[in-house]
Amino acid sequence: MDANAPILFFDSGVGGLSVLGPTLKLLPNAPIVYAADSAGFPYGKRSEAEIASRVPALLGRLVERFHPRLAVIACNTASTIALEHVRSALDLPVVGTVPAIKPAAEASTSRVIGVLGTEATVRQPYVDDLAARFASDCTIIRHGSPKLVELAEAKLRGEAIDAEDVRAAALPMFDAPDGDRIDTVVLACTHFPLLEDELRAAFPDVTYLHGGDGIARRIAYLTRDQDWPSQRSPGLMLFTSSTRMPSPAALANFGIGEIKSL
Repeated sequence: MDANAPILFFDSGVGGLSVLGPTLKLLPNAPIVYAADSAGFPYGKRSEAEIASRVPALLGRLVERFHPRLAVIACNTASTIALEHVRSALDLPVVGTVPAIKPAAEASTSRVIGVLGTEATVRQPYVDDLAARFASDCTIIRHGSPKLVELAEAKLRGEAIDAEDVRAAALPMFDAPDGDRIDTVVLACTHFPLLEDELRAAFPDVTYLHGGDGIARRIAYLTRDQDWPSQRSPGLMLFTSSTRMPSPAALANFGIGEIKSL
């Protein structure tokens, strides 16, 4: 394995940064290429058929161009719909993003769990399967919030986020029947950990869980015997459209030093 072969991260926008951050803590010198399909954003409002065809095609082009050692679909919606399509199309390890329902069931004492994601993610049979396997004795309350995705993107553009907007976007989950008993919330969209501080301020008596740290550990395990550069290099972030560019200062906090259009 070439020490300079990058890890390829893929998302519809900036949400995958919540996976990239923990990964760089474990693998600080890993070369990074992060691709954001901003032309297709938001995935949560697209059809399953469109995502299932679009994601493997884009990742195929990216793999041909950058020859990564591993690809990470750092997007819950893309993973729950297209992960197996991507794995069958690419000849390299592909890590997906799974809603953290199992650890949520282990943590919950009230046995009422909120699953906060995109509209597309929360309706997937994959979520039904996770709930049946790991949380069969729990009440699962799902809420798809495109507004929270937009707020996370705005935050990474350097815009001020109104705490009341975050509260209002998540409130229907807590207002649902038994919603007042939710003690654990699965952040089932990689955008949402970027708003965790705002969510904690709005709903403080709740444990918030997401998969970023677990995915980072999986990446480290799969690359455990591979060589890395002797020092960190600035990561590259690519966008399929130039209309949704984040703040370079915000991206610098995640090791991104170069921004380009794909």
